[in-house]
Amino acid sequence: MTTEVNALFEKIWQSYLAVTPSAEKVHDLLSTGSDLINDHVAYRTFNLDKVSLDKLAAHLLALGYKECGEYHFEAKKLYAKHFEHADTTLPKVFISQLLVEEFSAEAQAIIHKMVEQVDSEKVADQSFLYSGTHWSVSSDEYQTLLAESEYAAWMAAWGYRANHFTVSINHLENFDTIEAVNEAVKAGGFTLNSVGGEVKGSAEVKLEQSSTMADHADVAFSDKTMTIPSCFYEFALRYPLANGELYTGFVAASADKIFESTNAAA
Repeated sequence: MTTEVNALFEKIWQSYLAVTPSAEKVHDLLSTGSDLINDHVAYRTFNLDKVSLDKLAAHLLALGYKECGEYHFEAKKLYAKHFEHADTTLPKVFISQLLVEEFSAEAQAIIHKMVEQVDSEKVADQSFLYSGTHWSVSSDEYQTLLAESEYAAWMAAWGYRANHFTVSINHLENFDTIEAVNEAVKAGGFTLNSVGGEVKGSAEVKLEQSSTMADHADVAFSDKTMTIPSCFYEFALRYPLANGELYTGFVAASADKIFESTNAAA
């Protein structure tokens, strides 16, 4: 089973790298070779039945993952869950979904039109997790979504691929603190997400996170090609609970700021 999971994540990683070339450079900057463990991978989707969070999660549950937490992001109109595997070297997966009904009629119409173009059989195949977009969207439709939700616009442009991978600082040989990682990343020429400060979270909440700002890549919309934010790389340091085991959950207030890493206006 672990082999199958690793094979899946290798395909997800390659799909992510295709539009996030900086990730490989950051990877090389921090890793000594065998010490880079992915803490978690994140996905975005819509709360429409055909492509709901649960449809994506089904592929993980089939590989031995279990649901371990749920989160609400009221300002961004999102709901999320995270999943863990019994093998702790395998990445956790964080899946969020946009609450489509909470947006304007115009935005809802665009999103429904996109999802109607998705083939249900493709959703049911594991490859859906690295399949990209399944719809045709105009640059005007992208801008309409962007005015209401950066998240929705990102989905319109990039579809089903990892929104970010996350380096587990706990497993790095040359770094002990998130500040040291941040300094190395900045020294390497990368920009960090500074919304709410470069470090999100604290030892008190058992999780510290930081992230790069997303790369930019070309997207061919139905009428023209635009260069827009793609995906980013995150860094996470987890702290032990009273029982000595590392905290494995997520902190909604921190994740809320991490979402800003793909902000087109940043």
